[in-house]
Amino acid sequence: MEKPQPRPEPEGCLTAFVRIPVRIVVLVIVVPVRMVWDVLVVCARAVDRAVLRPLGRALAWLFRYAVAVPLTWLAKALFVWPWVALWRYVVAPLLRYGIAIPAAWLYRTVLTPLGQGLAWILTRTGHGLGVLLTGLWRYLLLPVARYGFVLPADWLYTRVLTPLGHALTWLFTGLGRALGWLAKALLVWPWVALWRYLLVPLVRYGLVVPLTWLWHRILAPAGHELVDALQVCWRIAGHISRAVGRALKWLVRNLLGRPAAWFYRRVALPVGHWVRDTLWAPARGAALQAGRVARAALASARATVRQARRDAWHALVGGARPTEPGEPVVASTRTLGSTTSASGAAPAPEISLRKRG
Repeated sequence: MEKPQPRPEPEGCLTAFVRIPVRIVVLVIVVPVRMVWDVLVVCARAVDRAVLRPLGRALAWLFRYAVAVPLTWLAKALFVWPWVALWRYVVAPLLRYGIAIPAAWLYRTVLTPLGQGLAWILTRTGHGLGVLLTGLWRYLLLPVARYGFVLPADWLYTRVLTPLGHALTWLFTGLGRALGWLAKALLVWPWVALWRYLLVPLVRYGLVVPLTWLWHRILAPAGHELVDALQVCWRIAGHISRAVGRALKWLVRNLLGRPAAWFYRRVALPVGHWVRDTLWAPARGAALQAGRVARAALASARATVRQARRDAWHALVGGARPTEPGEPVVASTRTLGSTTSASGAAPAPEISLRKRG
């Protein structure tokens, strides 16, 4: 396959004079379109990377574990496992013990001896029948067919039908040629002459040649120049769009990003540390201490209420004062730095809490 020849580029002052304004106008029109296109491409990539891909993975995971796996299990439970069990435990044993084994026994015991007997009988009687049919064909049917049908039919075809067919063929061939010549002379040749000597020159020199000249000289060069201008301007607009994007990125980084980072490192982070260390940590400690004090107060209040309830019950009922199960026996306090108890207090065991475990 031959390679297409490259289109010759028209050169000259007129071509350059027309090409440069066209490219300038096309560039002015194409630059906004290319910038909008680049913005849309960047937004589409960001949406695809931040939204569509995670959403697609989440939907795929959800479809797999919420739809596909339960539907597969349900389909197997409804349409596969019952038929497998039916085939394995009902149909296969029925076919094996109800049809296959009896059929094999019938074939071995009955049909095989019967077939062998019939084959022996047919072998003995077939030879005589073959001899009879061969003699009947050779000495009766073949002579009758040959001398009664074949030879008369061959003579009729050779002597009568073949000459008659040749004569009719010659007659109809000559008649067809004459009619064809007459039809061409009356119906074809005038129209052929009209087409060849009137319509073809009129269409060729009145339409095709001017349109071809217009296409090759005006429309095709203008179209090629327009396409070239669009390609060049699209590339130039891409460079301009990238330069504008880099400039906007630099402006956003230097006007917003760096001040925000400086504010975070120099102001927000120290203020946050100061608030955490100066206000939040003491307030949190005070809240924890207040919580512990409140819990101790509530525990003391509950113990006082229980003791008052027991005393009231003992005063009403009488008898020995009951001791509630599960309440730990708290040893009395001792003086610090010695093993002697305070006045009026029972001594506590000399075992540390760590050794008690």
